[in-house]
Amino acid sequence: MRPGATNTITDVAGIRVGHCTRDEPGWLTGSTVVVAPPGGMVAGVDVRGGGPGTRETDLLDPRNLVDRVNAILLGGGSAPGLAAADGVVDGLFDDGVGWPMGAPDRVVPIVPGAILFDLGRAGTWRNHPSATDGRAAYDLASDGPVAQGNVGAGTGAKVGGLKGGIGSASVMLESGVTVAALVVVNAVGWPIDLRTGELYAAQLGLAGEFTGVGRPSDGDLDAARERYAALPDAIPGLPGMATTIGVIATDAALTKAQCQKLAGIGHDGYARALKPVHTLFDGDTLFAVSTLERDAPELLALPALMEAGADCVARAIGHAVLAAESVDRTADGGIVMRSWRDAFPSAWRG
Repeated sequence: MRPGATNTITDVAGIRVGHCTRDEPGWLTGSTVVVAPPGGMVAGVDVRGGGPGTRETDLLDPRNLVDRVNAILLGGGSAPGLAAADGVVDGLFDDGVGWPMGAPDRVVPIVPGAILFDLGRAGTWRNHPSATDGRAAYDLASDGPVAQGNVGAGTGAKVGGLKGGIGSASVMLESGVTVAALVVVNAVGWPIDLRTGELYAAQLGLAGEFTGVGRPSDGDLDAARERYAALPDAIPGLPGMATTIGVIATDAALTKAQCQKLAGIGHDGYARALKPVHTLFDGDTLFAVSTLERDAPELLALPALMEAGADCVARAIGHAVLAAESVDRTADGGIVMRSWRDAFPSAWRG
């Protein structure tokens, strides 16, 4: 197996991704939208965290009617940030895209979504994405390589005591099927082994994608531990102040039930790259979508496809952490978030 051409979720043909990044003074948040091909995507979801913030997830239950979604929103801003989905809906309305309601000009855009907590990280508590931001992300959606790190929904993200962000990864299976993931990493847990500083996801790299990642020196590790212990928010303990959210995509034709199972197994990728995971203070949510571009896989091929999805999730988390850049908003009353690369310079050979 090898990564796709861009090693991002847009390697699944027809999928577009757009970011709206709000990082001006007082802001550290954003929205990311995964836009379906014209015919929509079959979708499922699995919510494991104890503090989720979601929209339209009940609709994805295999027992329910609607079998296509037109976009998925991933956003910051906690519960108020779900308003960004309204802007995505408006964009789809203007493009005439949605669930058909019996006449050519009557559609209902279907936009499930999930949010993470980043309120106040730039010093202003009430700044959160709005419908305007969701529309901007939709309008910027592209099928090119996905920007990663401190962009879109990953702008204000943190992971353990480090700067979080958004990351993506893909894989081409021997069958020709493409599987990919886009993940926003804002977890209570850590993406590294706290005993060594090593990045958990690096163990799962394909074709040398993590060759620049090593083990930090003891000095870097001791300094990082001291900095973390000194942070005012060093002990994560407030409900809702975390969450990892994402999308797994494939071009193999899957049913709603199979997408739901793919999302469930995808959470194994969270557990491979983050520790602890699925805590009461995380809202961990993972969507899975099929663009139906290729034939349905045989039954015995499904486990390999779903396992590849879980590894893509873990690899995407690794890319999010590596692409993240340090942020210091203390001048505005916000917080400091140091990137993995800055915390462990001895381990970064990229």
